[in-house]
Amino acid sequence: MKTILTGLLFAMLWASASVATKFGILSAPPLILGNLRFFIAGAVLLGYCYLISRDKQYRLPNTEEWRQLAIFGFLNTTVYLGMYVFAMKYTAAGIGSLATSTNPLLIVLLSSWLMGRKPAKSEIISIIIGMAGIALATYPLLKNSGTSIFGVTILMLSMVAVSFASVYYARVTWTLPNLLINGWQVTLGGLFLLPFTFSMSDFSSIQFDSRLIYSVLWLSLAVSVVGLICWFYLLKIDTVKASLWLFLCPLFGFFYAWWLLNEPITLYTIAGTLLVITGLYIGQRKKFTT
Repeated sequence: MKTILTGLLFAMLWASASVATKFGILSAPPLILGNLRFFIAGAVLLGYCYLISRDKQYRLPNTEEWRQLAIFGFLNTTVYLGMYVFAMKYTAAGIGSLATSTNPLLIVLLSSWLMGRKPAKSEIISIIIGMAGIALATYPLLKNSGTSIFGVTILMLSMVAVSFASVYYARVTWTLPNLLINGWQVTLGGLFLLPFTFSMSDFSSIQFDSRLIYSVLWLSLAVSVVGLICWFYLLKIDTVKASLWLFLCPLFGFFYAWWLLNEPITLYTIAGTLLVITGLYIGQRKKFTT
């Protein structure tokens, strides 16, 4: 029961990121919103590890670990989340949640490529079906100002970046605790993003209103802290079955977008979501049965 509740909480929180971002960018440029999120999340995680817990396992990284954290932070936070937040300015919130669920499919493809292994037929089919689902769900939204091809392109590039980050994370033998890894990678990633934020953002357009405050707090504390703690817990129990909870993210994501942003749920939305879920199942089917 604890695992089920944790999985549900993870899916609900993870799927809420796109809607919270859409609210936040109404009060601040996307990259500024992202940097606020990253630094608050990093401060909370590192503050707990070094100031509150003071457990001996929470030590400073060594030279090699700094390098690993910098690479992971750059891929996972600077590139992935930086592009994701930027893309949400030009993309519907529901599409943002749906795209996130394709991450396991891309990881399979990138893992095969990096390891020199020919992708299985089922893996290729899963990628094609998943991408077709994204295209189908996106099609009717391209007719209005809520979504553009530019935004969807940036969004999918961010999915490729996080897949690279996930493959890199899996290939490193980490000796640091998960909380410390996440705390440092999000902080370093935020630092790497600063030059882009300063050069691409209009700071005079920031509105320090309740909408911005609530969005930043939700993204940093609920999503980046609580959501990732739930994810690491699920990974620790069963890495493969943890991916099952990603199946729920598009469902929660489109519900939030409809409920809070009045984004339409059409037959295209339903059909596209079903295609993505089918692609996820095909790509992970063998693992689920082992």
